[in-house]
Amino acid sequence: MDIPTLPPAPVGFVGSGPPTYDAEPTALPPADPDELDDLVADTVLDGARYGACTLRAVSVRGDSARFRGEPRRDSLLTARFGTGEQALILVAMATGARATPGAHRAAAEACHLIGRAIGRSHARLAQDISAARRGDLKSGLHRLTDRSLGKLRASAVEQGIDPEEYAATLRCLLLPADPDCRIRVFFGVGTGGLFRLRDGEWHDIEPRLTDVTGEPVVGFGSLPTETPEGDRLTMDLGIPTPPSPYEPAPEPPREPFRFRASVARPGDTLLMCTGGLADPLRGEPDLCEYLTGRWSGPPPGLATFLADSQVRVKGYADDRTAAAVWEA
Repeated sequence: MDIPTLPPAPVGFVGSGPPTYDAEPTALPPADPDELDDLVADTVLDGARYGACTLRAVSVRGDSARFRGEPRRDSLLTARFGTGEQALILVAMATGARATPGAHRAAAEACHLIGRAIGRSHARLAQDISAARRGDLKSGLHRLTDRSLGKLRASAVEQGIDPEEYAATLRCLLLPADPDCRIRVFFGVGTGGLFRLRDGEWHDIEPRLTDVTGEPVVGFGSLPTETPEGDRLTMDLGIPTPPSPYEPAPEPPREPFRFRASVARPGDTLLMCTGGLADPLRGEPDLCEYLTGRWSGPPPGLATFLADSQVRVKGYADDRTAAAVWEA
């Protein structure tokens, strides 16, 4: 019996017309024979099912980077810490600074740093999530994020790199494996998107800056209100401080810490993504409509999720990294 050969399905697009770049990878990034561990795959795809949720996660090199032979600046980490119903699933994604040679390394290191921090504290974090201790979660994750990104800056200094260049946004999801716990925790620093598909409609639930309470991440925002010894600090009156020969000039304020703990409902789809997908979702209604039709039902398989997540929109050519959670 002859099996008919079908042509491969092309990568789709929405909007007014096809994007400028090819839909498939064109050029590979340059390779150093002595630094092969530095190579980054064009696409990373992962998935799992725990408790009441099914996870799909992908990171894809953008059309522009594929055309120019540049490495993917986005990094994706999925990890399970612990066993049984006490396990905690972490999804971390980071985007390195644009137009910097070490962007992909900074993004990968940011994911690994927060992964180690979460892994070492996963038992307490899982307990706090199950008990809905929102305040403890927010302050604890704030500190872990602070330390991780502080280590990233220290790593840049050790390598002789400008910390502003060896930097990354960082976005994370914590998912408890306990089927009776419906709390989903988002936290991070930097831009991107957090969306929820409920009853056939997308909701942008990214924490707005006006929603962010508490002190900015130390080293990534304002100074704390007191010293480690408990001494209160005077308020900043906005008076410029002249440079000191003994201390470096203060750094400009950085992105604030973002946090959201929400209760999922059966049938929800939660989507966390980097700017490469968040921007077209906010800017192109046709993409929202397309993904509504694709993701309103049961969770797709890995290959289908990959195809859905890379549907293209003209004018948006950055890397795309996304993690979606379907609630049973």
